[in-house]
Amino acid sequence: MTHDLTPKYTVPGIEREAAGRLIGVLRLRLHALNDLHLTLKHVHWNVVGPHFIAVHEMIDPQVDQVRDMADDVAERIAALGGVAQGTPGALVAERKWDDYSIGRADAIAHLGALDVVYTGVVEGMRAAVEEAGKIDTATEDLLIGQLRDLEQFQWFVRAHLESAGGTLATGDATSETEAAAPGPFSAGRAGVPRGCPARRAGGSGRRPRPRPRPRVPRPGRSRARP
Repeated sequence: MTHDLTPKYTVPGIEREAAGRLIGVLRLRLHALNDLHLTLKHVHWNVVGPHFIAVHEMIDPQVDQVRDMADDVAERIAALGGVAQGTPGALVAERKWDDYSIGRADAIAHLGALDVVYTGVVEGMRAAVEEAGKIDTATEDLLIGQLRDLEQFQWFVRAHLESAGGTLATGDATSETEAAAPGPFSAGRAGVPRGCPARRAGGSGRRPRPRPRPRVPRPGRSRARP
């Protein structure tokens, strides 16, 4: 941000110049939270497949809470003497990330991409907490509470992507597209490796039980009980 965000006034105990730096930090967090609740709603509308209802219903409470976070950040900016820019144009002009790139897709694909989204949001919030702590403990406290909730939301997402052994299906994916690519859980059958015959055939991955062979009486012996 190149323009000066120093307010004409601010809360008691903070210098105006320091408040301007803090407003700049909060402004990007406001953009990130507004972008996140829109992205979550996009996933809510466009998820399909066997896990549709579980993910569809999991997302909406996150949308509501992230909207509340954005409201709290905007009001903190205003309390510090700044302007809370909540318009789409300001968000697009000032954000440092691209639009969410997944359209209609199955639940595991969207959750894999959302894991990457949440990683970016959480990392940004952690950096904001650190910066706020240098200037204002009240703002730092606000962001710490939001950070804790965002980490919990990411845990909800990752629970769908994690194997019993603690491995994430997204692996080392660094982009939404990589994370949404078909993986071990893409068909909802954890533990069945990609490319195995059972997966290609749409089966469960279990070996079929052999059918018992019928007993054939030996010649010269009666099967009747004496």
